[in-house]
Amino acid sequence: MKKQFVQKYFICFMTYAIIGWCVEVCIAIFIHQYGFRNRGILFGPYCPVYGFGALIFVFSLGWLMRKDGGFFFKPIKPLLVFLICALMATVIELITSYILEHFTGSWPWQGYKHYKYNYQSRIAPITSIGFGVGGVLGLYILQPLLNRILNKMKSHTIDIIFAVLLTTVVCDCIYTFILK
Repeated sequence: MKKQFVQKYFICFMTYAIIGWCVEVCIAIFIHQYGFRNRGILFGPYCPVYGFGALIFVFSLGWLMRKDGGFFFKPIKPLLVFLICALMATVIELITSYILEHFTGSWPWQGYKHYKYNYQSRIAPITSIGFGVGGVLGLYILQPLLNRILNKMKSHTIDIIFAVLLTTVVCDCIYTFILK
């Protein structure tokens, strides 16, 4: 793989992880009124599961986003993207909850038990809808914007941003999983 490809998509990964953390915090503060608390498993303001989920959407649905499909396909394409993103994110969330429970004894979204419909407080239809909406916004708006911005940047600038983000995450993982 080319170095620039890996670096650009790591920057995208971190962008989605930070946006996911911000959305989680805003939901906790303004909707559930829990007050501020770090919604991720790491110290920093990012939730890696959102980064992984977004990149899975980008890589697995890229073909669909590029497909024109003609007159009849255009109106249903966003709905199809929504449904696929909602389903994929729900599966990712379920698997991640089991992985986190195995390694840490819990998972950050155990509050799903407060939703009327949920499965073991791990997944809930209302969050699946949110992930579907997020997937559509990410694939139709954010990823094209990130691609334009990153494609305009000089190679050296991407190297620096990548190095800073990677160093931050590695240090955070060492702190969270080893020192803490």
